[in-house]
Amino acid sequence: MLERRKIRQPEDFFLELGNREGRGIYFYRINGYNEQISELIQTYYEAARSSGVVIEGRIPNPDEKQLSYYGEIMGMGFQLNLGFLTASLNKWLPRMSGYQREAVSTAIYDTLDTLRKNGKNENMLRNAYIKFMCWLYYRFERVVVKLGENQVPKILYEGEISNYELLLIRVLASAGCDVVLLQYQGDGAYRRLDPGSAFSEELVLPGMKPFPADFNLKWIRGRQQAAMEQERLYGKKPSIMPCTNAWIEGKGLADFRVGVRNRGTDPGLFYNCFCRINGAEDKLTYLNELYQFQLELKNSKRQVVIVDQELPMPSMEEIQAIRRGNYTKTEQMIGDLTQNLTYPANLELQRLMVKAFVDVVTEEAAKPDMTLNKLTNRAVYLLCWLKRYQGRLFPNWKPPEIPCFIYLGGCRNQGEAAFVKLLSKLPTDVLLLVPNLNTKCCLNDPLLYELHYGESLTVNQYPRENSQLQIGTAAYHAERELDSIMYTDSGMYRNQQYGKAVSLTLQTMYEEIALLWHQELKYRPNFSTVDDVVNMPVIFAKVSGVKEGQVQPYWKGIKALMGNDTLVVSKIPYLSGTEANPMKSHATQFLKNGKLLRNQIKSHRDYPYGILREEMQEHILDKLQLLLEQRTIKGTFENGTEYTIVATVLNLKKELVRMIQRFDFTKTNPKLVYICTTEAGISLEDTILTAFLNLLGFDVVFFVPTGYQTVERFFNKKLVEEHQIGEYMYDLRVPNFGGIPSNTRTSWRDKIFKGGT
Repeated sequence: MLERRKIRQPEDFFLELGNREGRGIYFYRINGYNEQISELIQTYYEAARSSGVVIEGRIPNPDEKQLSYYGEIMGMGFQLNLGFLTASLNKWLPRMSGYQREAVSTAIYDTLDTLRKNGKNENMLRNAYIKFMCWLYYRFERVVVKLGENQVPKILYEGEISNYELLLIRVLASAGCDVVLLQYQGDGAYRRLDPGSAFSEELVLPGMKPFPADFNLKWIRGRQQAAMEQERLYGKKPSIMPCTNAWIEGKGLADFRVGVRNRGTDPGLFYNCFCRINGAEDKLTYLNELYQFQLELKNSKRQVVIVDQELPMPSMEEIQAIRRGNYTKTEQMIGDLTQNLTYPANLELQRLMVKAFVDVVTEEAAKPDMTLNKLTNRAVYLLCWLKRYQGRLFPNWKPPEIPCFIYLGGCRNQGEAAFVKLLSKLPTDVLLLVPNLNTKCCLNDPLLYELHYGESLTVNQYPRENSQLQIGTAAYHAERELDSIMYTDSGMYRNQQYGKAVSLTLQTMYEEIALLWHQELKYRPNFSTVDDVVNMPVIFAKVSGVKEGQVQPYWKGIKALMGNDTLVVSKIPYLSGTEANPMKSHATQFLKNGKLLRNQIKSHRDYPYGILREEMQEHILDKLQLLLEQRTIKGTFENGTEYTIVATVLNLKKELVRMIQRFDFTKTNPKLVYICTTEAGISLEDTILTAFLNLLGFDVVFFVPTGYQTVERFFNKKLVEEHQIGEYMYDLRVPNFGGIPSNTRTSWRDKIFKGGT
C-alpha cells in the first residue's frame, strides 16, 4: 500500500508517481475557494475524467439487479482473510494485475478488520464487502486497472461523503489513487466521520473564501464547453499576441512616442499602448503639445486616426454592407459575423481582428442586461466601425508597425467602449484624451493605463493644423475658472449656459398665474438642473369665464401679462391649414418609422431654422420628436396628422422664431396669450402650435370668456389646467390694450433691485 503524503504546492497533484517524494498519494479535502483553487479544480477535473472517476453526489447503493448478478458470479460467501479477498478479486475483476489485486485486497482487509475491531458482526462485514465489490465493478473498474502506473489515477468526489463511501475511497487511496473531496458546505459532515483527519488532509491556501453559490462541476463543464466553442470561433489563431502597456514607463504621450522597434524584441509579440489621460498637466501648453504630438507621429511615418467627441454612428450603407442572418445562439451569431472580417493583404492581421472581435463580443455577451438581439446590433456596429477605420489604420500593414488611434472626449456609451477595447487588442496604440474633468469616459478595462492631472479645460476638436490652434492666455483661463466657480451649483447662471431643457407643467391656482408669470424660471417652484439639463416649470392653462362679470378688470388682468416676450393672439385662427406653407409638401420626406430624419430636414433648401444657434435647432427638433411620440394630437400616426404636425412646427412665423432664438432656459421664458371671445373654433394648426410651445418652454394661457372648448377638441388627453373664474360672457370685443392703463403698483422685487419706492 502507498502512504498518504502532503503536497507542497497545488501542482504536485499532477506529478508522476516516480517524481513524488516517497512515491506517495494525495488525499485532500477542499472546503474553500479562490482563483487558484478554481484553476486547480478545473485541471484536476480534466485529469479525473481522462484517467479516473468523477462522482457527483452519492454513489448509489447496489440495486437488486446488480446484487443478483454478483450472487450469480461470486456467490454470497464471505471470509475475512487475505487469501479469500485476493481470490475473489481475481474472479470478479480479471483485468487487474497481480500487484493491483494485492494492493486492493490488502486495503479492503485492513478496512474490514478495523470495522470488526469496532464491533461490527460478520453479517455487517459481509454486507460491506459485497457493497465494496459492486462499487469496484460498476464505478471504479477503470481506476483499479491503472493502479501502480506512473500516471496516478484520480478520484474527484463532489458533495458530502457517506461513511461507507469514505471507507471505499480510503481503500482506493491506499491502493494508489489520488483523491480530492469537494465540500461546498464546509468540513462539518466529514469531521463527524473522521474527527482526527486520519484519512485525508484539508487543503488550505491564502485568501480562501466560501464557495460561490453557483460554483460546481456542472458550472465547470459549461465553462469548458463555452471555451471549446470559442476556440472553434477563432479558427486559425494568430502567431503574434499583444504585449499591452507592460513595457511603458507611465509617462503619457512620451510612451506613445517610443519607436515600435524600441519597445521590445520578442517576435511573437506586438508592443502597443492603451492609455487614458484625464485633465491637463498645463492648460496653457496643452493644445500645442497635442498638435506637436500628432505631428511627430506622422513625421515618423506612423498612421494616425483622430476622432473628436464621438464615434459617428454607422450609416445605413455601412450596416447593410454587413452580411448577417437570423440567430438563436450567441456562438452561432459570432461565428457567422466573423465572416465579415477580411484582410486579404495580411492574413495575420485578419486573424488578429477575428480573435479581438470574438473576445470582445463574448465579453459583452456576459453582461447581465444583454439580449441576443442587442448583442447582435452591438456586434454589427463593431464591424461597421472596424471596416470604417481599418483602411486608415492598417494600409499595407506588416509587423512590427503600430498605428495610433486618438479619441478626444472619451467613450460616451458602452458601444464605443467595446470598439475601443477591440482596437486595444490589435497592433494599435489607443489614446483616450479627457481634458474636461467634468466629462466622464465610461470605458473600464483592466489593461487600461490611466493618468490624472488636476487642471481642466474644454477642448471640442483635436488641433490637427496650426490654423486650428486656439491657445488661451493665463488671464483667459483664470476667467474660465472664475466662471466655473460662479456658475456651478451656485444658483447663478451665465447667459445661454445650458443647451438642453425639459418642460414641467405647473398645476396652479388661478391667482398664481399672475404671480409666476413674470418670474424668471430659476425662481419658480420645481426648477432644477440635472446632468446639464434644465427642468423648466411652465404654465399651460385655460381661464374660463369672467370674474364677477366685470369686464374692465378682466381686460386689465390680461394686459398685466403682456411684455416684450409675449405674443398675444386675438384673431382666430392664428395659423390656418389654408395658408401657404413651403414645408407641407415635403413633410412626408422628413419622417421614417416615427423618427425625424434630422439630416434631411436640416439640409433641405426650405429649412427655416438654420440661422438659429445650433443648440436651439436641436431643442426644436427634440420637442417636435417628443410631440410626435407622445401622440398628444388626435390622429397622430393614424390618419396622417403627423405630417401636419411636422409641417406646422417647421414653418413658425418670424415673430415666434425671434422669441425662440432669445430664449434662455434659466431666465424669463417667452409667453403666448390666446384670447377666444367668440364661437370661432381654434384650428388644428393652432392646437399643434400651443402644444409644441408648451414643450419648448413657453408659458401658454387661453382666455375663454365663453367657456367653450378650444384646444381640448384636438387633444388625446387633458393637458391644459382649466380655471373657472366666473360667469360666462359672450360676444366680447377684444379692446385695444394700448389704451388700458397698466398696473402702477411696484413689486417688492422692483423696489429692491430697481430702486423703486
